[in-house]
Amino acid sequence: MLFKQEITSKKHSQFIEITDIVQKLIEKNNMKFGICYIYIPHTTAAVTINENADPSVQRDMLMELDKMVPLEDGYAHIEGNSAAHIKASLLGFNQTILVENGRLLLGTWQGVYFSEFDGPKTRTIYIKLVSE
Repeated sequence: MLFKQEITSKKHSQFIEITDIVQKLIEKNNMKFGICYIYIPHTTAAVTINENADPSVQRDMLMELDKMVPLEDGYAHIEGNSAAHIKASLLGFNQTILVENGRLLLGTWQGVYFSEFDGPKTRTIYIKLVSE
């Protein structure tokens, strides 16, 4: 089963937790065991798994990504969003998560995050559920 989900960012760079969106799809489709694939079809956005208990983790991640890949650094790309392309490539465009007993098999403090680096924009997320 393939699902298309739209998401809108409100900032230039932002992490938006999508764990609940994915979990609700699993529950709605009565999936008990299998694999969940999440894919972001954009070159300036990504998906990552990280801590969801303390929001300062996302702030710290954005801060450090900005230090590693500054917005302005003499890039040649004419659109002016090279930093967003680099950050998205560093984090990656997909995640694979096991599903056990109808739940995403995440660690206690883990959540799934859509990662925006060239917003605000409305983006597409593809979620594929494959049952055993």
